[in-house]
This record gives sequence, structure tokens and C-alpha cells, in this order.
Amino acid sequence: MSVHFSSLTDEWKTPDSIYKKLNAEFNFNFDPCPLGGEIDGLSIEWGKSTFVNPPYSKLKLWCKKAYEESLKRKIVVMLIPSRTDTIAWHEYCMKAKEIRFIKGRLKFGDSKNSAPFPSAIIVFDRLNKEE
Repeated sequence: MSVHFSSLTDEWKTPDSIYKKLNAEFNFNFDPCPLGGEIDGLSIEWGKSTFVNPPYSKLKLWCKKAYEESLKRKIVVMLIPSRTDTIAWHEYCMKAKEIRFIKGRLKFGDSKNSAPFPSAIIVFDRLNKEE
């Protein structure tokens, strides 16, 4: 479990059950941060319906980008740590149309242990709270 507390990796595969459920609801057509980091998702346009499980080391930048993309009439759904005390949470996540808190702790990828933090689904779209 120590890897969850370190910066050995910033890539954690989304649990299939979470992704499949969200994809059935939002019909995703883009992922700006696929495993392997083949693209720089922070510097490109996103799709009309985007799923984001960002590198948590740069969470504020990803939350800001997600919010900005949603202002372009796009849907952005994020899977992020439920860190309600952070600047990113208050500056961006609280502007989302919807916040879904996940009960329990997720197991990412092939990990045998659960993450040491709670997670949340953040839904940004054309009906964000501030519009």
C-alpha cells in the first residue's frame, strides 16, 4: 500500500465498473489523460463528452482545465480524490453541476489494496452552478 503514499507513479487505471457506468450515462468520446501519457491533455481541446481520471499530482491544473472546457458547452466528468479542503475543490469543483461522493474506497487498476483516500465524481457541463 505504500505506493499510494508515494510519487512512484501518477497513473492509476479507473476501475472498470466505475467507467462503464459513467460511460453508459455520458457516452464519452475523449480521454485527455490516457495511461502512458501519450498526449498532453492540458494543452489541447477536449471532446464533447470527456472522461478524466487525472494525474493527482497536478490536480488543480486538471480541475481548472475541466471547468474551462465545460464553459465551451462540453460535458466533463472527473474521477478525483475527495479532497474538500483544497483550493482546487473550492475554486473549481464547487462550480460543477453535480458532485457524487463514492461510498467506500476504490481499488485502482490491479491494486490489491484500496486507495487511502475517498473519491468523488465531478460532473461539469453547460449547466454548472455559476451559469
